[in-house]
Amino acid sequence: GDTVARLGGDEFVLLLSIERREECDTALRRVLDAIAQPLTVADTPVTVSASIGVALYPLDEADPDTLLRHADQAMYAAKQEGRNRYHLFDPDHDRAVRAHREAQGGIAAALAAEEFVLHYQPKVNMREGGVVGVEALIRWQHPQRGLLPPAEFLPVIEDTDVIVAVGEWVIDAALRQWQAWQVQGLDLPVSVNIAARHLSRHDFVARLGELLRAHPAVPPHRLELEVLETAALEDIEHVARIIGECRELGVTFALDDFGTGYSSLTYIKRLPAETLKIDQSFVRDMLRDPEDCAIVEGIIGLARVFHRTVVAEGVETIAHGTLLLRLGCDIAQGYGIARPMPAAALLDWVRNWRPDPLWVANAGPTGSGDDLPLAIAAAAHRRWIEEVAACLCDNASAPEADPRDCDFGRWLAGTGQQHYGGRRGFAEVSRLHRQVHDLAMELLAQQGNGAGKAVCQRLPELHGARDALLAALHGLIDDNSSS
Repeated sequence: GDTVARLGGDEFVLLLSIERREECDTALRRVLDAIAQPLTVADTPVTVSASIGVALYPLDEADPDTLLRHADQAMYAAKQEGRNRYHLFDPDHDRAVRAHREAQGGIAAALAAEEFVLHYQPKVNMREGGVVGVEALIRWQHPQRGLLPPAEFLPVIEDTDVIVAVGEWVIDAALRQWQAWQVQGLDLPVSVNIAARHLSRHDFVARLGELLRAHPAVPPHRLELEVLETAALEDIEHVARIIGECRELGVTFALDDFGTGYSSLTYIKRLPAETLKIDQSFVRDMLRDPEDCAIVEGIIGLARVFHRTVVAEGVETIAHGTLLLRLGCDIAQGYGIARPMPAAALLDWVRNWRPDPLWVANAGPTGSGDDLPLAIAAAAHRRWIEEVAACLCDNASAPEADPRDCDFGRWLAGTGQQHYGGRRGFAEVSRLHRQVHDLAMELLAQQGNGAGKAVCQRLPELHGARDALLAALHGLIDDNSSS
């Protein structure tokens, strides 16, 4: 039958024989209710409560001693959750926790074994056509799995002190690499990502000073520390003080992934970071998402007002860079410029890099603020084309068919007509827009008649019509800029 035993002090063990999980829940609630009944001791009312940890056999396939230990662990979890409750030991969760700890140990061992390397991604000034810096990005040269990106291992240690040791290694390695490049005639600022746990250490500034003194040939202003905006906002007073003390050493700061946090004007003013880095999720989708395009333009405007440098991450195509130039963002990085590369490859890349001819053509004065609605309209048109393509080939729902009622059509009849209606080329934009809709409706009608495969083969025709319209739109901006 069931057994109760007192281990010692206020700890007891119940051994219950049950057939169904529901019976366990019922029994445990009865135990909690019974223990919670008030008592009278020396004419004084007394109430007590219990925290119960539960291990189930055979779900938890373990010997008696291990079952007791697992139940004990679950009991402490019940206490942490607020007491007067029960908590079931989860074998799968326990295995995951142990695997997590083993992974943390493996990363610490990899650091000791010097298995980490740095790759560097260039930052370029698209308007002036020069390389203005590099970002150091850690990689793990795993003996069995090969070269691993940071997403494969950094999340495992971000809440442990291992991230501090890794962060100090990255700073030291980047400073050493800067010295090696200087000997080769290359002098570029190097930026390093700093984890929130690392930045919040009480000795962060002191340790940074020691690392800088260990590399006296490196001017401190050539080192930039990148801090996630979300991490900076968790304790803005502390982070602002740390940034201020680091700036006294000569080190500069950037707010990384800007736009993903609160992005309050007050925060921007209080955080003395010289650079705002627009999060790549906004930049990547700005060509097709009007809201992301507006967010990017807004961040560029904030940077201008607060006299901050702005850097766009995630520039994957020439078109991304062209739109950024029109919006007033000159500095960018991303796969459309260069992927992160080993240090040995950077020197030749810098010597050979040239801006794309389309960027050179758009390197004149920044477009008028009136051009932003046009850029957003262009993004809306791109998204409409993608929705049509998804409908044709993936059976997604059809977008708005009437050219007057789509986002671009409404812009064309409103803001577009007001700002550009009198300019040459506007009539051509209107004609091309109707042509795109006519072609899309023709393809959708063919799909409805069962010609799905043939319709998908005509997608390049639809994309060509899209590109012709976008080229005509850019012509309106050029005409507006030169007038």
